[in-house]
Amino acid sequence: MTVSIENLTSRFEQVFTPRQAETLAAVIHDVSAGVAKSSDFTELKAIVQQLADAQRDLAQAQGRTEARMEELAQAQRDLAQAQGRTEARMEELAQAQRDLAQAQGRTEGELRQLAQEVGGLSRSVSYALENEAYRQLPAYLATHHGINLTERMVRTDIGGEEINLFALGERNGAPIVIVGETKLQLDRRRGTRDALERLLDQLEAKVKVVQAAHPEREVVRLLVTHYIRPSLREVATRRNVLIAQSFEW
Repeated sequence: MTVSIENLTSRFEQVFTPRQAETLAAVIHDVSAGVAKSSDFTELKAIVQQLADAQRDLAQAQGRTEARMEELAQAQRDLAQAQGRTEARMEELAQAQRDLAQAQGRTEGELRQLAQEVGGLSRSVSYALENEAYRQLPAYLATHHGINLTERMVRTDIGGEEINLFALGERNGAPIVIVGETKLQLDRRRGTRDALERLLDQLEAKVKVVQAAHPEREVVRLLVTHYIRPSLREVATRRNVLIAQSFEW
C-alpha cells in the first residue's frame, strides 16, 4: 500500500519545514511506488537523520539564543531601573542644591541683617563715647595737659569736613583750637596700625581746614578711644596727637 504524498507531507511538517517535508514525502512516495531504488531510500534515511540532527542542533541553538536574548532583555530592564534610580538620585541632588542655595540666601540675608545690627550697635557705642567725651574732656584736658576750654566742646562742620570734637581754648595763655576724632579701640594687633594711620590722615585733613578757618590759633590734635596699645600710642605721639583713653577720665 502506497502512502499518499499529502499524508507523508503532513507527518514530516511536524519536524521539518514545509519545503523539506514536501521533498521527503515525494522521495518516500517514489520509493514505496517502486520508482526509486532501495539504495536511494537508504541514502535518504541517512540524509533524514542528518536533517533531524541539524534540526535538533538548530533548536538547541535557538534555545540558547532565546536564553541569551532573555538575559539581554533582563540586562536592559536592570539598566532601565538603574537609570531610573540614577535620575531619581540626580533629582534629589538637584533639589539638595536648590535647598542649599535657598539656605545660603537666607544665611546671607541674616548675615547682612546682623552686620547692620552690629554696625548700628558700633555707631551707638561710638556716639556714646563721644557724648561721654564732651562731658569729661574739659576736666581731663585741664588736669593732664594744661588746656582750658573757653567754649563748650561740640561736633561741627568746617570747610566741608565733619569735626567730631571741636572746641576753642587756651594753653599757657596762648589761644588754641582742638580738633579731635573718636575711635572705639586700637588694641587689636592685625591691621590696627594701618587703621590708625588712615585715621590720623583723616584727622590731618580736618586740621588743615580748621587751621585755615582759625589761623591765629594753634591746632591741638586729639584722639579719644577706650584703649590704645603702647606701640600705637607712640605712632600717634610722633604725629603730634594727644591721646585720651576713657578709663583715664
